[in-house]
Amino acid sequence: MQYPIVEISTGLIFLLMFKFQISSLNQVVSIEILNLFYFWTVASLLIVLFVYDLKHYILPDKILFPAIGLVLFWDLLARGSLGEGGGFVVSGFSAASFFLAIFLFSRGRAMGFGDVKLAFFMGLFLGWPNILVALFCAFMAGAAVGIVLIVMKKKGMKSEVPFGPFLIAGTFVALFFGKLLVDRYIGFLLT
Repeated sequence: MQYPIVEISTGLIFLLMFKFQISSLNQVVSIEILNLFYFWTVASLLIVLFVYDLKHYILPDKILFPAIGLVLFWDLLARGSLGEGGGFVVSGFSAASFFLAIFLFSRGRAMGFGDVKLAFFMGLFLGWPNILVALFCAFMAGAAVGIVLIVMKKKGMKSEVPFGPFLIAGTFVALFFGKLLVDRYIGFLLT
């Protein structure tokens, strides 16, 4: 079941990225095509990390470090700098610092160090405020799934559940719907 699910999910994510990146085939220019290939590459790396963490409870550096390098390189290439005033780097370090605090405080029992590196990548990739959307979605989904697993007696209170898949799912939600969710939340607060 894993292979068809991964293949179908990858195809759907690639189609969504195509839809969000290219509005009309008549208006395709070289930078949009390069941007699309960049997003497809990042999506592929995230899908590999998702499946690997789900199966082995580890986020391998041999995938994470090239992903971080790719995002940094693309940021320099596409923007000529590391985001608007370095905002993507600040988002990366902020997200990683939050996860590092959890990792250190719990001595690695509540959060693995791979999650710290993944959070850094997410901040670099998504920037502000999309990193908040991704983290909020990841924590909410992780809590909901954890509660369901405990209620169904599939996991106990001290059982491990890989958090990387939730972070990656949150990344995709933020990538596709982050601006919409932030705008709706701000609109809700202002009314």
